[in-house]
Amino acid sequence: MSEPSRFDRGHTDDLMSFLAASPTPYHAVANTAERLEKAGFRQVAETDAWEGTTGGKYVLRGGAIVAWFVPEGAAPHTPFRIIGAHTDSPNLRVKPRPDTGAHGFRQVAVEIYGGPLLNSWLDRDLGLAGRLSLRDGSTRLVNVDRPLLRVPQLAIHLDRSVSAEGLKLDKQRHLQPIWGLGDDVRDGDLIALLEKESGLARGEVTGWDLMTHSVEAPSYLGRDQEFVAGPRMDNLLSLHAGAAALASAAAHENLPYIPVLAGFDHEENGSQSDTGADGPLLGGVLERSVFARGGSYEDRARAFAGTVCLSSDTGHAVHPNYAERHDPTHHPRVNGGPILKVNVNNRYATDGSGRAVFAAACDKAGVPFQTFVSNNSMPCGTTIGPITAARHGIKTVDIGVAILSMHSARELCGDRDPFLLANALVAFLEG
Repeated sequence: MSEPSRFDRGHTDDLMSFLAASPTPYHAVANTAERLEKAGFRQVAETDAWEGTTGGKYVLRGGAIVAWFVPEGAAPHTPFRIIGAHTDSPNLRVKPRPDTGAHGFRQVAVEIYGGPLLNSWLDRDLGLAGRLSLRDGSTRLVNVDRPLLRVPQLAIHLDRSVSAEGLKLDKQRHLQPIWGLGDDVRDGDLIALLEKESGLARGEVTGWDLMTHSVEAPSYLGRDQEFVAGPRMDNLLSLHAGAAALASAAAHENLPYIPVLAGFDHEENGSQSDTGADGPLLGGVLERSVFARGGSYEDRARAFAGTVCLSSDTGHAVHPNYAERHDPTHHPRVNGGPILKVNVNNRYATDGSGRAVFAAACDKAGVPFQTFVSNNSMPCGTTIGPITAARHGIKTVDIGVAILSMHSARELCGDRDPFLLANALVAFLEG
C-alpha cells in the first residue's frame, strides 16, 4: 500500500478531534448532527408531521441519531442503504446518589457500564460528562474535561500477591474514584459543581446521566506514527466514518438508494431500550419516510425487501502477544483494511450474499478487506447486526475496523484504517 495521502491522514486527524469532543453518547450524536448540518441536513422532530420532501434529514433521541437523504425522484418503494453503528462505550457511570467517601477522602459513587477492562481505569486522570435534566423539562450537555477524578490503585507493598496471582478488582469496593478531601460528605455537592460548570442555578438540575472519561487526548503512536491511541473507538470510529460517508453520498447525483446512518445507544448492554438497536427507532423512521413520500404498506414492504445494512463495529486485530487466542487461519492486521465479521451461529449477521455486497463496495472503492472469525474455543461477541436483521427483516452484514485493547479506556487502531472504512462505506451507500 502506498504512503498515506494528506487526505486520509486528514480523515484520521478529524476522527481524533471527534473522539476528544464526544465523551458521551449525547455529545457524540450532537457532534454528528453538527457535521450533518454543515452538509445540508436538517433536524425533524418525531412529534411533527413529516413531509415527503427531498434532501437530508435526521432525528435525535437521547444518545441515538438516525439520518437519511432522500434523492430527487425517489419512489416510495426505493430501498435503503443503511450504515449501523453505536454511540456508547464501556465506562464508569455515576449513581443516583453520587456523593460518598471514607477515611478523609471524598468520592463519587459509580456503577460499571458494559464490560470495560477495569484495570485500564486505574491511575488515570478522569473527567466527567453527560446530560443534565433541568427543572423546566429541558436538558443540557455538560463536559468537565479536566482531571477531576481518579481511581487510585493499591500499592504493591500492600498486596504482594498481585505479582503471582494477578490483579483482582471488586467492582463495588475498588473502583470508586476520589475527587477531594474531607469528612463532610454532603448530598448534592457533585451536582452543585456541575450546575456551576454549566452556568445553572443551584437546584436547577433534577436528573442526570453522567459518566467518566479519560482526559488524555487521542494521539498518534509508533515509529512512523502508524497507530492511533484514543478512547471510545468502539464504536465512535464507525459513527464518524458513517457520518462522513453519508455527507459524501448526499452530494452524489442519481442515487439508486436512500442512504441512512443509524447510531444507536446501549449496544454494550444488550440494545434493549428506546434508543437501542432492539428498539423501534430505526423501523419507525424508515416507515415514516416511506409514508411521507405517499407510500403504502406494500411500498414499505418492497423498500425493506431491497434494503441492506452494514453493521459497522470494531473487531479484534491479531494480538502479537496472544496470537493463540485467534483463529489460526484468520489474522486481521492493523492497517490491513476493514474486516468482514463472520459467525455461523449468528452472533454476526453476515452470510455469503452479504459478503458479496461488501466485497463489491470495497472493490469499487479500491479498498482491501480482511475476514474475522473467532477461534472455535473462544466465545464470540455480538453486535447490532443480528438484532437489526431479525427486528426489521433487513439483510445485514457485520463489518468494522480491527483494533487492539478493545473495551480499554484507551484503545489502539491503525492510522489508515478509519479512512479505508469511510471509503468503503461511501461506495456502499452510492450503490
